[in-house]
Amino acid sequence: MTAAAPASSAVSRTAVDLNQAAGLKNLQQLIQLRWIAVFGQVATIEVVHYGMGITIPIQHMLAVLAGLVLFNVVSLLRWRTRLRVTDAELLLALLVDVGALTAQLYLSGGATNPFVFLYLLQVILGAVLLPPWATWTMVGVSTLCFAGLAVFAQPLPLSHDLHEGLTSPYMLGILVCFALNAALLVTFITRIVANLRERDLRLAALRQRTAEEEHVVRMGLLASGAAHELGTPLSTLAVILGDWQHLPHFSSEPELAAEVAEMQAQVARCKSIVSGILLSAGETRSESSGETTVCAFLDGVVEDWRQHRHSKGFEYHNRFGQDLPMVSDSALKQMIGNVLDNALDASPEAVRFDATREADALVLTVRDRGPGFAPHLLPHIGKPYQSSKGRPGGGLGLFLVFNVARTLGGTVAVRNPPEGGAEVRISLPLAAITLTEEGAIDER
Repeated sequence: MTAAAPASSAVSRTAVDLNQAAGLKNLQQLIQLRWIAVFGQVATIEVVHYGMGITIPIQHMLAVLAGLVLFNVVSLLRWRTRLRVTDAELLLALLVDVGALTAQLYLSGGATNPFVFLYLLQVILGAVLLPPWATWTMVGVSTLCFAGLAVFAQPLPLSHDLHEGLTSPYMLGILVCFALNAALLVTFITRIVANLRERDLRLAALRQRTAEEEHVVRMGLLASGAAHELGTPLSTLAVILGDWQHLPHFSSEPELAAEVAEMQAQVARCKSIVSGILLSAGETRSESSGETTVCAFLDGVVEDWRQHRHSKGFEYHNRFGQDLPMVSDSALKQMIGNVLDNALDASPEAVRFDATREADALVLTVRDRGPGFAPHLLPHIGKPYQSSKGRPGGGLGLFLVFNVARTLGGTVAVRNPPEGGAEVRISLPLAAITLTEEGAIDER
């Protein structure tokens, strides 16, 4: 429960951030749409008044446009603050657009103006951007404005000769209005839906990541509990085996003595693993983390791994370059060990481990000459229980590798190289694993 609460809090905070980003993008779309509306209305006024010779109150209509431009400039300044855009602000922006459209239609024929159907554009935008209560507010306000224009409006000297087809100015206006509505809806609704879909996908990915991290926490608690329980019997076995070595029966038979020595080595290894688990959990049995360097740490990990896993074809190349101080991290050690173990299981005769430095990152690459990752599993590598080994619990090694790397701010990439085998590439930011001078002093 203690681990789940911070994870849920992180999801909530990130959800707020994603909603904020989506709100800013949607406000930006409305600002762009308003600029298009301003230029479109200017062009329409010019064509109708000067091109078609239809008398309209051009000065009053241009004054409405000036007010709309001023509001759009204020909206642009508001957008640049990068603060969260609320539903109420988006509703206000759409209501201002409805108000400006109503004023223009009032000055140019009211409900008889063919561009009256632009109300539908505002209502549809509201349905996409706003919650239900705000959408129905848009519907109500637009309906009232339409009804008001049917009663109160300055007449427009425009003939409604519908039988003349597209030669009729009224029919031509309806055609232009339809094409404009369709084009703007396709363009901006597509963008707005893409913004919302991107937010939902990122939020879903975050929830999946949080669930995986909670799974790791539960596994860590189980491992820590098991390590506590195993500590006492392992110590007992070590004592018993030590006593056996001094018994005459064992000392007189070299084969039994060798077997006892091997059993002692394996018990010692088990105790080391238990200590590493407890150290990763923040509890120490008999050892503590200490200051080292990147190259010394990697060399030590490889040397320890070589002692317990015998591979004739193992190659290790440390090309990190100028060494840097760091704290010996058992979780990082176990992560590297897991990758090497997997490579050795797949290719006992050929495993290569390279350590390099790229910009400000430590890059660890493990290659083998085995059968490679199953193609259908490649997209799912890093998720729990995704393994081609066919044994219970398979896939947890790489799952832990991915989570340790992600905790450090790094990345893990897996692939099947063209020359065959498999490759795991781990990139860790040096800022997350190395020590500054102040950190080194604190550690000492």
